[in-house]
Amino acid sequence: MHHTASASAKDKSDRAHFKRRILTALFLSTATVSGVILTPATAQEYSFNQVAVEGNVLVDAPTILGLAGIKRGQVLSVSQLNDAYQGIVRSGLFEEVEITPQGNRLVIRVKEYPVVNIINFEGNKRLKDEELAKIIASKQRRVYSPSTAEGDAALIAEVYRSRGRIAATVTPKIIRRSDSRVDLVFEITEGRVTEIERLSFIGNRAFSDRRLRQVLETKQAGLLRNLIQRDTLVPERLELDKQLLRDFYLARGYVDFQVTDASSEISRERDAVFVSFSISEGRSFRFGKITTVSEVTDVDASDFEEVQRIRAGVTYSPAVVENNIARMENLALRKGLNFVRVDPRVTRNDRDGTLDIEFALVRGPRIFVERIDIEGNTTTLDSVVRREFRSAEGDPFNPREIRQSAERIRALGFFSDAQVEARAGSASDQVIVDVNVDEQPTGSLSFGASYGLEAGIGLNVGFSESNFLGRGQAFAVNISSGADNTNSSISFTEPAFLGRDLALSFGVFYNLTSQQNALYDTGVAGFNTSLAFPVGEQSRLEVRYGLAENTIKNYAGANVILQNESARKGELVSTIGYTYSYDTRIGGLSPDRAVLLRFSQDFAGLGGDAKYLSTNVLALAERKVLNEEVTLRAIFEGGAVVSTGGYVTRVTDRFFGNGKIRGFESNGIGPRDTVTGDALGGNYYATARLEADFPLGFPEEYGITGGMFVDVGSVWGLDDNNGGAIDDSAHPRASVGVSVLWDAPIGPLRFNFSKALKKESYDKEQAFDLTISTKF
Repeated sequence: MHHTASASAKDKSDRAHFKRRILTALFLSTATVSGVILTPATAQEYSFNQVAVEGNVLVDAPTILGLAGIKRGQVLSVSQLNDAYQGIVRSGLFEEVEITPQGNRLVIRVKEYPVVNIINFEGNKRLKDEELAKIIASKQRRVYSPSTAEGDAALIAEVYRSRGRIAATVTPKIIRRSDSRVDLVFEITEGRVTEIERLSFIGNRAFSDRRLRQVLETKQAGLLRNLIQRDTLVPERLELDKQLLRDFYLARGYVDFQVTDASSEISRERDAVFVSFSISEGRSFRFGKITTVSEVTDVDASDFEEVQRIRAGVTYSPAVVENNIARMENLALRKGLNFVRVDPRVTRNDRDGTLDIEFALVRGPRIFVERIDIEGNTTTLDSVVRREFRSAEGDPFNPREIRQSAERIRALGFFSDAQVEARAGSASDQVIVDVNVDEQPTGSLSFGASYGLEAGIGLNVGFSESNFLGRGQAFAVNISSGADNTNSSISFTEPAFLGRDLALSFGVFYNLTSQQNALYDTGVAGFNTSLAFPVGEQSRLEVRYGLAENTIKNYAGANVILQNESARKGELVSTIGYTYSYDTRIGGLSPDRAVLLRFSQDFAGLGGDAKYLSTNVLALAERKVLNEEVTLRAIFEGGAVVSTGGYVTRVTDRFFGNGKIRGFESNGIGPRDTVTGDALGGNYYATARLEADFPLGFPEEYGITGGMFVDVGSVWGLDDNNGGAIDDSAHPRASVGVSVLWDAPIGPLRFNFSKALKKESYDKEQAFDLTISTKF
């Protein structure tokens, strides 16, 4: 129910306060003129034999006298009477206060504030009443307080401000009811979202405004301003932006970088904000001379020098230094050298723009971890947080390891904020590590639709939880369907199996196709399990086992090879395999370049019907040039299926193009029956792709960039080529094209416009395709 309030609480409070001051002045004037004979100590001092309290209902008289600080028979001066009046007023319990002398009696008349009957919110659309009720301190059936109501209005306005509605106003008003009750109404004018119209930088020379805006968490308002929530001004986010700028420049060698100012200006209409960052870049430094010395007796520096990986001439990065310190301190722990710390000592050479680094092995203080206290985790188990620490209670205290643990806790994605700090323990040689976290939602239930040029319109339903039951485990269920396919899967991952850095995964799947780019149906149902673990700082190994039944049926064509394969119907495929991956992006040591290597093999034949060795390899190199405005990328992929024991591969075992060479349909290249048109796939494939991504001149908040590519490769080889009737030779294909990349709310989209330069007469071209942009 909504009401129209007659007067604001603040106006009412001001009038009451004014009235009280007038009454006090009148009282003081009367006391002085009347000449009451009350045993005066001076002309301005009085003594009362009796003090009476009137008008109080909820607050008893002793409490009021305590607030006034008056005792019977006490000699009071004019200033003390004023202090008594102010003491009662400051309690916030009374709407009116009057102190009046009556002979030898001092009468204190009060009017208590009414009780809040109901609390209403008017004008709010973006925030529900329930949300606002949780924010305010005023409550129903409690005494009304103007100061509390004003504070509540400020809190509500602050919530709107944090959501970009800077022009929002909140006015508390009261409606008086009978029996000393009032209705408290907060009249809200939400206003429009005040968007960031422009983000600009002053003092940047090495990197453009466009590149620096990509670093910030805050974004400009663009085409999708109704969907992107980061285009509103949040002052707290500006502090994060300043830190992101510092990290960006430091990782590129700018050790003198500073954000001298970050200011915002609101337009006259209060519907737009202009934010500017004033920065001082300095110059970029490179690593100079790298040395290692030992200041600890019986510790040989040469052993530690062997594990450092810094090369002179490389751009300086604090992350690289920290990585090498961690490597050396880990070596010290393996050698049983507790409390040995690595102190990086930097010598600056301004003449040639280098920084000499001396890693000094020093004896650190003998301090131990007394305990680790974790707070704020209402769902997540303590053990999930504790396993991110490499040290436990009783271990030597290493400040650097604690900082790295904090980063690992934040990287979990379970918490909106995680603070890890150390404080003094119960003894001088002990510290207590405090971990304070704020949990955030980690599960999602999604319903959506998809569209592909070949697959058509599809529906997707999915549930995922990355912190299942608060144990840090991942659980997901996905079902998707298209015009001619249905895929479903359930997966579970324990990232810390046996309390170690071992990721144990288990999954089941069931996929069907109904003449998808072919004249036959396929079905595959099975399960897989894997165990992944690190084998180096930037490398990882996964071992796995899978069991599935592959089925080919309902072939409606005349190709002899596919007729034979379809006649075999369901075959059991039991595989054991591994994947080795090496990724330089782990740790972010080289922010402007990356190398990814992935090699995998699967052996089929450990039981089941299929017998083959399948090998896949991926190599990627990426480099950002022209002040990191342009990204150059080279990708090589290849694969081979080699049959053993007389086994003949089927289409479900072999490779197809599947978008690896743009300009052709998914099954557009490789061995094909030229009479029936059936694509047969191949036992081998190899592709090389060269790409360049670059800005198109659109505002970066639109998320639209451009690209160019050149693709070459082939798919070839069959176990059974029908006596040579099928051409399964390795004919190279090539294509070129341009792309438009859009970082859309539904995901990164890539629009490819291609032209096949080299092809076979039976290949099937595709000049345009729309895909989800792949992130390796």
